[in-house]
Amino acid sequence: MPYLLASDHPSEPAEKRFRALLGEGSIVRIPGTHNGMAALQAKAAGFDALYLSGAAMTASMGLPDLGIITVDEVAFFIRQVARASGLPVVVDGDTGYGEALNVMHMVRTFEDAGAAAVHIEDQLLPKKCGHLNDKKLADARDMAAKVAAAAKTRRHLYLIARTDAVASEGLDAAVDRARLYLEAGADAIFPEALTTPEMFREFANRLPNVPLLANMTEFGRTPFITAAEFEAMGYAMVIWPVSSLRVANKAQQRLYAAIRRDGGTKAMIDEMQTRAELYDLIGLKEYETLDASIVQTVASPATAFPRPDQREN
Repeated sequence: MPYLLASDHPSEPAEKRFRALLGEGSIVRIPGTHNGMAALQAKAAGFDALYLSGAAMTASMGLPDLGIITVDEVAFFIRQVARASGLPVVVDGDTGYGEALNVMHMVRTFEDAGAAAVHIEDQLLPKKCGHLNDKKLADARDMAAKVAAAAKTRRHLYLIARTDAVASEGLDAAVDRARLYLEAGADAIFPEALTTPEMFREFANRLPNVPLLANMTEFGRTPFITAAEFEAMGYAMVIWPVSSLRVANKAQQRLYAAIRRDGGTKAMIDEMQTRAELYDLIGLKEYETLDASIVQTVASPATAFPRPDQREN
């Protein structure tokens, strides 16, 4: 159903709806959705919240995940995913796009675009995917200052602090950083690139009663762990950040190979979304019905507006 009318939109801010999901007690499953179409498909599958990955956004633009993308470019993605789905969207804020003042600008921009939550990380630019080597960490106090700046300027954004410290400083240091970020105003913690179930469990045991986000990305340092398993370990949220983009890219790769090989798309028809399926998902009929109803409501009978040659002098 299109979210065009004021009455179509949820009455509560996205952040409140996201907090309500967390308050239900079960782990919140948050698939990555790299554009509005993916958001519609995830919603149709029954998900209640969505994720925007920096890696997926930059890759969809043909760029590596090195902190290249800008605040305004991310806001474009937020607007389309939030508008298409009407669901709370958790956004990857990378390093905050600079220092404290830049973080404050990011928070206001993301709020205005419709984000429910954002996470910022304690890397230095050029930042890297959390599952790569040789990440450079910011000083813990500098990162805490960013978290405090975000907490100070937000109106209604759920704030998640990510730490990449495990790989280079160890679990103890990552836990210490997490505690510092919580003191600075973070609502939740995202420990990145943990490598074993035991490590996830230990991190959660060291931070009882703290909402934790787990990252279940493919081809990384973390083994495959299910949402139910993360929940049993004490995690409140789990994301699959780039999965939708990986699947879409693989399908496109096969399509272009088929066109190049066969000179047409006939071999790929069975793998395509049909025209009817597309129109149903994007709500074409609802848009057309709404447009027709407005025209009928606003437009007066033709006789009320005589042609120039019928008007009296």
